[in-house]
Amino acid sequence: MNSDDLVVDTSNGPIRGIATESIDVWKGIAYARPPVGELRWRHAVEPEYHADVVPADTFGPVCPQPVMQVVELAAGTRQEEDCLYLNVATPRGAAASDAQLPVMVWIHGGAYLCGAGSQPMYNPVSLITTGNSAGAPTVVVTVNYRMGAFGFTDLSAWSTVDQTYEANCGMSDVLAALAWVNRNIAGFGGDPSNVTLFGESAGGGIITTLLTMPGADGLIHRAIAQSSPATSVYGRERAEKYAELMLAPMPQDRVRPGMLRSVPVGALVAGSQRAFLDVPRDFPGTIAHTPVIDGDLIPDDPLRVYDSDGALPVPLLIGTNRHETSLFKWMSSPLMPVKSEHVDAMFAHIGTEQPELPLPEPDHLDDSYQHVKTRVRSMAISRDIGFRMPALWIAEAHHRQAPVHLYRFDWATPLLRFIGFGAAHATELPYVWGNPASTKRDPMYRLGGRQTGDEVCRRVQRRWLNFAASGDPRVGDGSDDVVWEPYTDDRHASLRIGANDTASVGLDDALLQAWGEEVLSFQ
Repeated sequence: MNSDDLVVDTSNGPIRGIATESIDVWKGIAYARPPVGELRWRHAVEPEYHADVVPADTFGPVCPQPVMQVVELAAGTRQEEDCLYLNVATPRGAAASDAQLPVMVWIHGGAYLCGAGSQPMYNPVSLITTGNSAGAPTVVVTVNYRMGAFGFTDLSAWSTVDQTYEANCGMSDVLAALAWVNRNIAGFGGDPSNVTLFGESAGGGIITTLLTMPGADGLIHRAIAQSSPATSVYGRERAEKYAELMLAPMPQDRVRPGMLRSVPVGALVAGSQRAFLDVPRDFPGTIAHTPVIDGDLIPDDPLRVYDSDGALPVPLLIGTNRHETSLFKWMSSPLMPVKSEHVDAMFAHIGTEQPELPLPEPDHLDDSYQHVKTRVRSMAISRDIGFRMPALWIAEAHHRQAPVHLYRFDWATPLLRFIGFGAAHATELPYVWGNPASTKRDPMYRLGGRQTGDEVCRRVQRRWLNFAASGDPRVGDGSDDVVWEPYTDDRHASLRIGANDTASVGLDDALLQAWGEEVLSFQ
């Protein structure tokens, strides 16, 4: 291929990608100006124009972040505040054609604190190759955004007349990335009118929040939310309290109103990590860094927007994993309340904060969880209030606006079942991306199961790709394709993804009855 075929003239100037054996890639594309100096804690600003051809052959820096046990960055990854970069991968030759391919934009997870679009897990080769063989060739975009203190801490209360600190900088970054895709993706062979946003954990939370934000209108045409902590969006009062906790250990002359831009990056990373650990320990069921209801980018509580039929009418594929919270027990992480005393404290906290809110009846919860062993019952309750019920509450409301496909990911390798890990949080990622051995410590198939795992991967990838292409999450390869019905009032349909896919109706009806219609969340 001629190298000129890999030069794309974007709205911010020409860039040259690289051709690999199976895909074309453009790495480290700036979609916003570096958020440094006076742009720290300001919403993303469109990048300046460059007339010369810029090589796009190296991943850009990622947001500064603490080291996390389960988030493995690529060797040599740079961490800098100048981190607003995205990557585009296409089937070979797509940019030189008028292909108008479906576009999938990935928003990574990591508790709004860590991770990157360039993590080895998110290598797009397998997904694009599967798309080609399935007759659904697709353009894949991965995005870096600001996190922790830089992107998901509301410091607006420390603003002065001369120094303004805006909330939801990380959310503004994702909006800016989507706007860049809308302006430029046609030059890579993508269709700007067929963009599917997909993401997991915090990335899923960003997606379920974006669908309630007026600024996202027209930028998203379908959405896939994997294990979204959709109710972890707080009001200004709680956000300010958690910001105070993050800043408390820092030198007080640096954290006075109007002075925060002088705080060193390292101190902000350390403060983010302390808050990440301390907040859920002191306030079980909450996390330190989240989107904030600011009345601007995020005008109202997202679950309230869904319930009032105010979300963008975008087809949605949403679901969770069967054993979400076992990851947090394995990590000994306070991020999710997995012990009974922590679950009790969480309910007490919600009840004190919102005395008018009807909490689930203990007898109803006991009936719903009677099949769960006592030693893991608290983990199941935490899983459901944190992940499953938010997905169900959204499905119950959003299907009035657009088709909703609900899933539960049940597959776990023999080893993961043996050690009691099961289908834990994030264990679906290797099957979405087709990269089961993307980390050095990956134990996935030490006790076998690879052949079944490969089949699970094939089905998941094809379903995700076909949903992005047409809104129909079928396997579509002539095999025994289990029909995945949309969720409706009359039929609470879902798909259980396991060694074999199983269509279900009413899988979660007992949960819906036990937890009730009132959304439980922190204000």
